[in-house]
Amino acid sequence: MDGGLRKLAAPFVVPGPSGVAVRTRLKQLTATDEEVLRRVGAHLGTLACRDLKTRCHDGLGHDAKTWAARKRELTPLSSARWAGAITRATHEQWALARRGALAHLQNLQAGVHTLRHRLALPLGAKGSKRAPGGYRSRREWHAKARRLQVLEDRLARERAAWQAGTVHVVRGGKRLARMRHHLPAARLTETQWRERWQAARWFLQADGESGKRFGNETIRVSPDGEVSIRLPAPLKQWANAPHGRYVLTGRVAFAHRGPEWADRVAANRAIAYRIHHDPARGRWYVTASWQKPITRTIPLAAALADGVIGVDTNADHLAAWRLDVHGNPTGSPRRFSYDLTGPAEHRDAQVRHALTRLLHWARTCGVRAIAVEDLDFTAEKTREKHGRRKRFRRLVSGLPTGRLRARLVSMADAMGLTVIAVDPAYTSKWGAQHWQKPLTSTTRKTTRHDAAAVAIARRAQGYPVRRRTAPPRTHQSDGCGHRTVQAGPDAPGREGPRRRVPGARTRSVPPDAERTRATRTPSTVRGVRSEREWVQDSLLLTD
Repeated sequence: MDGGLRKLAAPFVVPGPSGVAVRTRLKQLTATDEEVLRRVGAHLGTLACRDLKTRCHDGLGHDAKTWAARKRELTPLSSARWAGAITRATHEQWALARRGALAHLQNLQAGVHTLRHRLALPLGAKGSKRAPGGYRSRREWHAKARRLQVLEDRLARERAAWQAGTVHVVRGGKRLARMRHHLPAARLTETQWRERWQAARWFLQADGESGKRFGNETIRVSPDGEVSIRLPAPLKQWANAPHGRYVLTGRVAFAHRGPEWADRVAANRAIAYRIHHDPARGRWYVTASWQKPITRTIPLAAALADGVIGVDTNADHLAAWRLDVHGNPTGSPRRFSYDLTGPAEHRDAQVRHALTRLLHWARTCGVRAIAVEDLDFTAEKTREKHGRRKRFRRLVSGLPTGRLRARLVSMADAMGLTVIAVDPAYTSKWGAQHWQKPLTSTTRKTTRHDAAAVAIARRAQGYPVRRRTAPPRTHQSDGCGHRTVQAGPDAPGREGPRRRVPGARTRSVPPDAERTRATRTPSTVRGVRSEREWVQDSLLLTD
């Protein structure tokens, strides 16, 4: 594009979610129930650890034959279905670690490229929007040269591991494993940490199978909430039901999406279950998940038929503004705040509550579309790119882009709303430039984030971000034609000024000097009239 601006991507309708997961609490469990769940989880967790070790050892040489061999080894120690669930979970965990290794490798490559570029520039060289400049002092240059050597060694090691298919996986989580060495800072005792570590390494999950009773033969939940588990072969003595099953005393009921879950259970459709324990609260939970057909996306024009709400994502709030079908802001801006400090459960709940208020407001307004930015800060979090701008790096890292986008798409689909993703380029800058001042009044203070929400919504509608400039004063009346149309979507090249219309301008035509000279007073001598002074003619009297 002109002026060095990158080409903007077209807005698109985000497809709906492809799966559903609901969770509820297992209540009224007896001591025997908890003992059975602990024994089954610990036994299957040990088998899962061994299988993961074998899978990591195979590396890139893994194929269908080795997968079948692993399953045959696990079947006598558990069951055929438990063996299939363990091997599938192992494969998914290895694939996830593989993708994480690739992302880390790309991050190291970007850091090495940035350091080489900045070290090659003279000291104090200014940067541009596309690339950073040189370092400010010789001392900083020397420190970054040493860091370049460290990153190059890491890059060579990670590239070799990637080519060999080596991954680093910790069942239970790397964060929890490192917490063992910092128990005072985590405010945990060794016993408390051990309980969490063991619970995180248990394996109590099974994939569903359509056509089987209630959609799952391994972990079965009946329509009335009865939970039964197929016990592994070494734990058959704990069975209290036929066919080596154990029926829990407590009952479960899914409050969220309960009718949908009941319909799948009644039709014997596949449902996956996972049972996990929270040692901090001393509670047991069961999570049910299943796949659903992706909702067919409606055309963009149909989604925008009733206007759109633009949402600007920030570190501590969502700024939203409603626009009509012509791209004009209506009403007042709304702000939905959230607090992303504290544990992960608290952060997730804060994001969910903010999105709930946003969606309820959108439904109250009668709008069927919500426009958000298609944000991706993968390349923006590097330490080498932003250097000393720690506050900015912390701000970017704190934006809940991935979690918020997934939550918004799922919750909007449940409420019959459509999510439109737009290119995030220049929305904050151009929104503040064209909309912040005009939308500010004595009773309303428009922030930069509110103006960005307007820019996002207009981009989703296909309008340029810029406002239509005010016409000349003489053209602002109805006598010359009231000009209120918006700038068309055929703006030249970028969202800049209007194209130049050839021809003379009204303000460029000089006045008629001969006509005004007789009545003009010289500016050199004050109070002296011109020789050609205007004199009124005498009236003509006739009979």
